[in-house]
Order: sequence, then C-alpha cells, then structure tokens
Amino acid sequence: MNNSQQRGSTLRSQTRRAELIAIGRRLFADTSYDALSMDDIAKQAGVAKGLIYYYFTSKRGYYLAIVEDSVAELVARAGGDTDLPGVERVRRTIEGYLAYAEHHQAAYRTIVTGGVGSDAEVLAIRDAVREELVAAIAEGAYGRREIPPIARLALVGWLAAVEGTTLEWIAPPADGADERPDRDRLGALLVRQLRATLTVIGEFVPECPPPPLPEGPFGQADDLAPVTGRA
Repeated sequence: MNNSQQRGSTLRSQTRRAELIAIGRRLFADTSYDALSMDDIAKQAGVAKGLIYYYFTSKRGYYLAIVEDSVAELVARAGGDTDLPGVERVRRTIEGYLAYAEHHQAAYRTIVTGGVGSDAEVLAIRDAVREELVAAIAEGAYGRREIPPIARLALVGWLAAVEGTTLEWIAPPADGADERPDRDRLGALLVRQLRATLTVIGEFVPECPPPPLPEGPFGQADDLAPVTGRA
C-alpha cells in the first residue's frame, strides 16, 4: 500500500469512528448506560458488533470515547474566539457553554455528573474539562491561565454554581413552574455573578484586579437590564 492509499485508509477509518461516536451520542442520550447492551448498540447502529469492538475494544471504551468527544465539543464551543479581547472572550465562553448545554442536554449532564456511577476515568474527564474552563476564564480575565491558588478556588466555586444552575435550567420544568429564562438572560446573570467573584478575588489577591467588561449584552452598560428589568 502506497502513502496515498494509507492516507485514504486512515481517513476512512477516522470517518467511520466519528460516525459511530455520533450514533452512540444519540443512543446514550435516550437510554442509560446499563440499559444498552453491545447487541442493542450494534442493532440500533445498523453495524456488526465486531466493528464497535474493533474501534473501541469494549462497551466502556465506546462510552468513554463518546464522553471525550462531547467534552472536546464543549471546550471548543466555550473556549473559542481566542483572537477576541480578553473580557469579550469571557462573555463568549459563558455564551458558548450555555449554548452547548441547551442543545446537547444529555451529553452535558453526562459531563457534569460524571456519567457512569463513580467511574474513575469518566470523573477524570469531567475534572479535566473543569480545569480547562477555569483556565479559559482566567486567561480572559487576567491574560494568563496560571493564577494564585485562592483565585483559582474562587473560580472553581463559581463554575460549580454555574454547573448546578445550568443543570436546573435544562431540566424539564415541573408542573406549574415558571417558564425558564432564555439563554441571554441566564448568561447575563452568570456574568454578573462572575463579576462579583472577580471583584472578591481582587480584594484577596491584589495582583488579580477585576477587569472591566465591555459595553453591550452581558457587559457593563446593560448587564443589569436582563436581571432587574432596568433599562
């Protein structure tokens, strides 16, 4: 096999693997991990069971690949736009995070809650995405990913609140419950909470002063309006 044939074979293999992951994301979105056998997965995917074993070794390997793919998409959605000014990147990070959660609810729940029970590898994937998101916020706010421990702990606490809030936001509303806020309104709320966190960080860590936020949606001029109703 020449180099051109090898590249073609590799591309086809990568494409097939990506297709199987996309199928798996749909399957696990509607059915729990334990409720799906490899026979079920193969039947619903319309492929031979051996093909899934070939690419992923086991059902657990398949599930981990799906989780990792979901995490990569979340990080890309939240951490993109690296050419923007730092404070605008912070706003876009939150916007992208909420957009992912809204449109990929099952995957988001898996990422945040750790997936299958207390599976150490799934929890490690979850922790890695948290670290990446905290670093992205720090880079947007301070221009660097490495920050003092107390500043990092404050951002971790803020992100934990974001996760809980977002899980509640995407949950099916209870009978008689008020209509959930739209994404822009929730984003404005989370940005205000982040501004408060950054202000407190600045009090404890003078070398990490809170950055100004830009005018416009989620920014200084009108971030109060979506939350308090003030014009």
